[in-house]
Amino acid sequence: MKTTNVSENAAVVANRRRFLSIGAAAGIAGAAPWAFAQEGYPKQPIKLVVPFAAGSGTDAVARITAQMLGEVLKGSVIVDNRAGASGVIAAELVAKAAPDGYTLFMTTNTTHSANPSLMKSLPYDPVKDFAPVSRMGNLPFMLVVNNDLPVKSVADLLAWGRANPGKLTYASGNSTGIVSGATLSRMSGVPMLHVPYKSTPPAIADLIGGQVSMMVVDLAAGLATVKAGKMRAIAVTTQERTKLFPELPPLADTPELKGFDITSWNGVFAPAGTPRDIVLKLNNALAEMANGTVFRERTSKLGFDAFGSTPEELGAFTVSELAKWKKLIQAAGIQPE
Repeated sequence: MKTTNVSENAAVVANRRRFLSIGAAAGIAGAAPWAFAQEGYPKQPIKLVVPFAAGSGTDAVARITAQMLGEVLKGSVIVDNRAGASGVIAAELVAKAAPDGYTLFMTTNTTHSANPSLMKSLPYDPVKDFAPVSRMGNLPFMLVVNNDLPVKSVADLLAWGRANPGKLTYASGNSTGIVSGATLSRMSGVPMLHVPYKSTPPAIADLIGGQVSMMVVDLAAGLATVKAGKMRAIAVTTQERTKLFPELPPLADTPELKGFDITSWNGVFAPAGTPRDIVLKLNNALAEMANGTVFRERTSKLGFDAFGSTPEELGAFTVSELAKWKKLIQAAGIQPE
């Protein structure tokens, strides 16, 4: 066994102090500014990146989140919409951002569950490139149809599709819409043509205009349009009815669709390497908001089911959802692009 004398110990301590002193000086000089971001955080506006366009369900929830988070932190939180490429543009931006707590990502299963199975390659890793902060809740989805389509139930829709082969089309503005539509077609045996859109708002516009027959849309983005009578909702994609729209039956109630259960989730992430105390400060604020009465009441009006989590719970959930969505996508017969 090697022995170490007192003089060697003294030398080690001296070198370590010298190294720490140099590191501190480098940080002050700007080499790693996020190393000192914890003290007095936040000192500048925080950017909350959203992977979908303004008017989408996630965007609506993000704007409430930004306002309330800014109030809790006594700072400014700005929503930054980076729509396109199924959320890849936004995810890559956040993954490569400085891990200083000033760039956050409010995202869904599109970027962090489905994309790895929908695409052959990605410029980001949903687990390795992000620090989980908190889940924010679920976004229940519903099946809506154009008002001119002569159907009032899922059974009517499938019957009409069988009687009019090749005429049913479904729009999508995110991964939940893609996978739900493909799963619906596969389980029912009714051919349906997929029409992809960059985001949800233009998909809804074309549905109302009759360019497409139907789509699966989150309640947060579509509920107001349904209530205005511009399109018709006939079912939800969840296994059970949702308290946010209790009159809608689940798709799974239709015999051909037994077991159908697809739920979209929402969470906040930071770039990997973000200091632990910043993550915890953000988590405390976000989880308290998500579990609080004010946030839940405001977001429930959008069709959002709010609740918070610990960073560890979101991390474990992300890993499990990657496996779940891989299975859903493979079962639907969707080939990676």
